[in-house]
Amino acid sequence: MSFEAWTVFTLFWTVFVTTPGPNAVNCINNGMTLGLRRAMVGVLAILTQATLFLMLSALGVTALIAASPTAFTAAKLIGAGFLIYLGVRGWIMAKTPVRVEERPAKSIYLRALAIATINPKSVAGYLAAFSQFVQPDVPVWDQMAVIMPTALTLTALSYTGFTALGAGIGRAALGAVFNVWVRRTMAVCFIIYGLLLGSASTPVRG
Repeated sequence: MSFEAWTVFTLFWTVFVTTPGPNAVNCINNGMTLGLRRAMVGVLAILTQATLFLMLSALGVTALIAASPTAFTAAKLIGAGFLIYLGVRGWIMAKTPVRVEERPAKSIYLRALAIATINPKSVAGYLAAFSQFVQPDVPVWDQMAVIMPTALTLTALSYTGFTALGAGIGRAALGAVFNVWVRRTMAVCFIIYGLLLGSASTPVRG
């Protein structure tokens, strides 16, 4: 991958991981309710998903999934239901006083991994990256040696930032009316993302 291509890819990926979506909302929510240190388990889950999707994209598996309307429809409906469930639950629990939750690290990790995996933005983004930036005349794994460290570093920085933002909001608004509305905003975001996911069309390669 040339320096020019790497620069363009870096800019693309920066926009991709900093545009707020379900992952960002979950990171903010985790930061608010768990504190920064424990919420970082959620960032680890996102990095796991990113690593897996990068590997699958290199093998062309995500392109195969996106090309199957049946598989994509099933995945998006399951994902939509999960996000809407999280949103409704978040709205109901918004008035519950915020406290540091004693959720096991495994629960934090699996929930974040599920949210990251069902996000159609992920499939579309990885397909875009591999259709636009990978050079067909260069061995893909040689390019992955540049793409993966860049993508994972930017992903880690972005979602650590969202998590730190949530932790800051939690400290500033603990028990306040403002905190209730922040949590309800996060809940509404989950519901909106779920509805959008449920109505999303199958991504196609350009």
